[in-house]
Amino acid sequence: MIMPILTKAVEAIMREASEQAILPHYQSLSNAQIDAKAPDDVVTVADKNSEALLTERLSALLPEAAVVGEEATFDDASVLDQLKDRLCWIVDPLDGTNNFAAGKPPFGVLVALADKGETLGGWILDCLTGRFCHASQGGGAWIDGERATATPSGEPQPVAAISLVFLDDAQRQQVMTTMAPYYRLVDIPRCAAEQYPRLVLGENDLSVFKRTLPWDHAAGALFLNEAGGRCARPDGSEYRVDEFERTGMIGASSPALFEDLARRIADLG
Repeated sequence: MIMPILTKAVEAIMREASEQAILPHYQSLSNAQIDAKAPDDVVTVADKNSEALLTERLSALLPEAAVVGEEATFDDASVLDQLKDRLCWIVDPLDGTNNFAAGKPPFGVLVALADKGETLGGWILDCLTGRFCHASQGGGAWIDGERATATPSGEPQPVAAISLVFLDDAQRQQVMTTMAPYYRLVDIPRCAAEQYPRLVLGENDLSVFKRTLPWDHAAGALFLNEAGGRCARPDGSEYRVDEFERTGMIGASSPALFEDLARRIADLG
């Protein structure tokens, strides 16, 4: 199936999930509809319902592709192994769940298509605004039907959104000490469906991620790279969804900003 036709179908499926499985629960969740998955990580009935809908619809769209969903993987980690050797949909049914459960934006839906570890297409939907971003390998990046080109903020100190959530106290202090003199540090949105568009739209210049799980980053990394930014491991190696045990990644609105931050990280030893 050629990518433009596929994109239209995927967008319709994602909007259906948003409208039917997610938004009806926004700001109306009961305590019984929120479960803790891990410290500082929750899952809601909306996540589960959205993943069920997305899995059914995407499987019908491309029957030859497996579906690797965040919640299915939480229940059975072996689901991830499919990313190594076959065509797979990668699904984050509700990205930004902590925000959603708190009754605030941003949150969205992320879908990617990968083959043997290489991302072919990525789709990002903001549930509240309806903003739809997508990219295909070699086909560029698009926002609401318009070609997207990554644009740095132009601020004297590049704007850096650095995730500290999964760092220990010593690591947090090291980041603050070594990065603060060179960058204007801002809070992360705790939502990859928002963070990657910010890097393309000139709101943020840089992001540093510790966890790089495929449902969080497959779509966004492709989108940023196809827009002319740079998203890769700190050592410069490309992000692959089948390397799900690796950690650490930099997203930058330009290759030059990427190289500068990667050098500073390397200097930390």
